[in-house]
Amino acid sequence: MTGVLITFEGIEGCGKSTQSRLLVESLRAKGHEVLALREPGGSTIAEKIRGLLLDPANTAMTPIAELLLYEAARAQMVAEILKPALDRGAIVVCDRFYDSTTAYQGAGRGLRNVDFTTLNRLATTGIAPDLTVLLDVPVEVGLRRAKGGGAGDRIEREPAEFHERVRKGFLTIAAAERGRVRMLDGLRAQDELGAEIAALAAEAIENKRGTGAR
Repeated sequence: MTGVLITFEGIEGCGKSTQSRLLVESLRAKGHEVLALREPGGSTIAEKIRGLLLDPANTAMTPIAELLLYEAARAQMVAEILKPALDRGAIVVCDRFYDSTTAYQGAGRGLRNVDFTTLNRLATTGIAPDLTVLLDVPVEVGLRRAKGGGAGDRIEREPAEFHERVRKGFLTIAAAERGRVRMLDGLRAQDELGAEIAALAAEAIENKRGTGAR
């Protein structure tokens, strides 16, 4: 598999969607075949599951049901879209991947006795990111950005304590996987942050494909 998978992670409003879009534009400008994806979503079925997960009306959804819906959306997107793209050698930039499940449903929801490693591996068929960019911002800043003065979606409406647990979950992942996960300050200037992310992506592509990748 010569394709390269770069994922963006972080709490709500951390800036990952903006930075993932900027990276896609930068890589395409350099002549790379780049596929932009988001989670949950990325395929017709996965987008329908996204609607269920983020609908504020679904207040009765249990944490286990939520977890399994995220994994179901991921499994469909990986099989239908992501894996074929990697197989043909494309660069895939994904706004969220399995680290979000570990942080949100594991740390955030406090699910215990759940083997997230096995579930994530099942949904992804063992595919792991070559680079994960984790943008870290304070919870109050992230929620203010994400909601933009509105009420927010089902996840954004969770109390600040939930999002604090999610943030700690991401920090734990970053500390455990320093080789894959690069944590950056999401409060930095957009252009400065984008330049560092582009450099990290170029390094990941070169490491995967060899020095001729650029």
